[in-house]
Amino acid sequence: MHPTTRLFTVALHLNTMSKPIAIIAGVGPGTGAAVARKFALSYPVALLSRNPATYDPIVADINKSGGKAIGISTDVSDLKSVKAMVEKVKEEYGNDVKCAAAVFNASGAFVRKPFLELTGENMDSSYAGSVKGSFNFAQATLPLLLASTSTSPHPPSLIFTGATASVKGSASFAAFATMKFSLRAMAQSLAREFGPKGVHIAHAVIDGVIDIPRTKEWDLGEGGED
Repeated sequence: MHPTTRLFTVALHLNTMSKPIAIIAGVGPGTGAAVARKFALSYPVALLSRNPATYDPIVADINKSGGKAIGISTDVSDLKSVKAMVEKVKEEYGNDVKCAAAVFNASGAFVRKPFLELTGENMDSSYAGSVKGSFNFAQATLPLLLASTSTSPHPPSLIFTGATASVKGSASFAAFATMKFSLRAMAQSLAREFGPKGVHIAHAVIDGVIDIPRTKEWDLGEGGED
């Protein structure tokens, strides 16, 4: 590598380390990818998912486009995995890394069944990814968000993605609605605690079937392709 190129690379890396970052949990081909690309326009990003195959193409695309992205295999329902994620973030962006935004887009298992057909395993899998996962993620990222309140031009933000099921439990959606109601409740509580400390907490209801491989087989009736 030419000395000038090496110097530019080092300078770029140091500049990246000094900027606040965005951490997005639940990055896949739909909402997570869109959120990741949006934040990558302004910040270095850390993209989290259990399966690297879901974030690898997005990381590559962001880096190819001139942004800075890393992917970290993380199970948000596992506290050890979340703590390891924070250590990897610090390895990449520095021990004094600050966070401009953290987005929890992960979810527990989507289960749609008549209530009397639900099992304890169904409820546990819904709880683990959404309720326990959001708890672990919020505890891990809030210290990084609080650290940037004095220097960030915008209020550091912790954002949870919800659904209509966060406010309305439909028939056969008991497991899904329960985890989404819980997520909204956590967001409300954190907003009242951390809003006065300078961290903006938001719960965003995002609905609609997204055109991704998993939904191709869904019967949406007339006009499904649109």
